[in-house]
Amino acid sequence: MKLLVAALESELVAFSEPLDGFDRLVTGPGKLKATYGLTRALDAGAYDEIVVVGTAGALDETIGSGVHEIHWAFQHDVINEEGVRGEHVSMPQRIELGAGDVSIATGDSFIDDAEAVELILSLGGRLVDMESYAYAWVAAQFGVPIRIWKAVSDNAKGGANITWEEAVTDCSHRLREHMREVYGV
Repeated sequence: MKLLVAALESELVAFSEPLDGFDRLVTGPGKLKATYGLTRALDAGAYDEIVVVGTAGALDETIGSGVHEIHWAFQHDVINEEGVRGEHVSMPQRIELGAGDVSIATGDSFIDDAEAVELILSLGGRLVDMESYAYAWVAAQFGVPIRIWKAVSDNAKGGANITWEEAVTDCSHRLREHMREVYGV
């Protein structure tokens, strides 16, 4: 059995029917809710794989609007004891999820200004969200393989020309199609 995970119910709007071989979990937004929700689920059941689907803001202007598999994650909103941003005092600086260059910077705030974007880009972030690092860390603690797929909902610098509801619905449909292509469900 696999576990399909999203932070928000709206990210699963295109996943209305149950998927064969998958349980479903909605954790709520942010690192704490993501950690708590996934930990509870993994404590309660055994899973062969975790598949996270959700939205992300694009920081890197060269990254396309499709579905992206995340290769590594880090926290952009932490600072270690030497004052180095992006490094936690006791957590891994980055969590590797596979070979490739699609990175995601996780933090508990929305990124909507050029200064924050430039800072996160300087740390290596190409996409930004509020949960991926937490999901990856919890999965590693339980030894469960994890895939994280993100559909770009917006440019983190702002300037969106559609509503959040329209963007998340579009992303959900792209993620659902990707699930069909990869898993056949």
